[in-house]
Amino acid sequence: MTAFTREHCLALDREDPLAPLREQFALPSGVIYLDGNSLGARPHAATARAAEVVAAEWGNGLIRSWNDAGWFDLPRRLGNKLAPLIGARDDEVVVTDTTSINLFKVLAAALRVQQQRDPARRVIVSESSNFPTDLYIAQGLADLLQRGYSLRLVDDPSELDAAIDADCAVLMLTHVNYKSGEMLDMTGLTELAHARGALTVWDLAHSAGAVPVDLHGAHADYAIGCTYKYLNGGPGSPAFVWVAPALRDAFWQPLSGWWGHAAPFAMSPRYRPTEGIGRFLCGTQPMTSLALVECGLDVFAQTSMAALREKSLRLTDLFIRLVEHRCGDHPLKLVTPRDHARRGSHVSFAHPDGYAVVAALIERGVIGDYREPSIARFGFTPLYTSFTEVWDAVEVLRDVLDTGVYREDRFAVRGQVT
Repeated sequence: MTAFTREHCLALDREDPLAPLREQFALPSGVIYLDGNSLGARPHAATARAAEVVAAEWGNGLIRSWNDAGWFDLPRRLGNKLAPLIGARDDEVVVTDTTSINLFKVLAAALRVQQQRDPARRVIVSESSNFPTDLYIAQGLADLLQRGYSLRLVDDPSELDAAIDADCAVLMLTHVNYKSGEMLDMTGLTELAHARGALTVWDLAHSAGAVPVDLHGAHADYAIGCTYKYLNGGPGSPAFVWVAPALRDAFWQPLSGWWGHAAPFAMSPRYRPTEGIGRFLCGTQPMTSLALVECGLDVFAQTSMAALREKSLRLTDLFIRLVEHRCGDHPLKLVTPRDHARRGSHVSFAHPDGYAVVAALIERGVIGDYREPSIARFGFTPLYTSFTEVWDAVEVLRDVLDTGVYREDRFAVRGQVT
């Protein structure tokens, strides 16, 4: 490890077949961006696309653009571009609404399926460390339904075996944990849930575009996720939803808006759901933000998830080794699994002053983020993160820790977003 140098990292970048893809992203000079797991960088193409939508399609086309510019079909067209990244097929995914709203849709649909199969199953099982919005949506839905519906939480994945019992209707998990970066065994846990009579809902927010996902191979039931992280769709860009074909037409989802109707412009007073994944659409789609999602997805068409995964693991391996070697005198504790099979594409270290350390890094141009409790989180996006940036980021981290600059009062002042 002592022989590992910046020059070696430069050589890795020269040999990296994915390195040219970086040129398709707008990355500010003097910044090492390690937060693509929270908000992806802007594709250069997004600027021109936004101008096109606003000036030409909206400005000149006006309402004609619903037909002439293909606005109406865009959620499905984007879904087909996204599908290969998550192991789905054509016409199985739509890009629409938010992750939270899509979770409400699929969770409600799953509970309706289970109500028909076995009305006694009224428990949703999840992890206490699952992303909070997932837990809040489940709590809210259970409260809305009442009649004994509840959310059961485990503190560790090892406890799931015992938690998925005869009362469990749905196992709701995030594939890659947002704090630790731990990746769960989707196939194994889905098989366990099915053996116990439960359905599965998978949140792919930290998986899509970061790690290979095979929803069909895992025999998953429902999946949702966002497009503004590794998929680079833009801040607050619409999310996506997938439903296993065998379950898709069993019930319509509860947010039965007109875009999910079989004939929306028939203007019927009675709801009749369209066939297929289109029934998981709800209201009129936000065309400006939706159009930008395509710019990020088009970059993925130039590579493969296998190539991205290989580079992701090399980047995260390098970061872990360098931090432990060059910052080993400081109270940093690795939270992310070392095992490749259990690691996503971000690395988290716990530090007693984690927020202040991240704030000091950001001031120096190394952008990561912070999550409670005490977690400094660093995302590695293979499309645009270089090996040399990993070296340089660790050098800045070492200096911040060695000098103790993070202890200055200004770094303890928290913004609304951490």
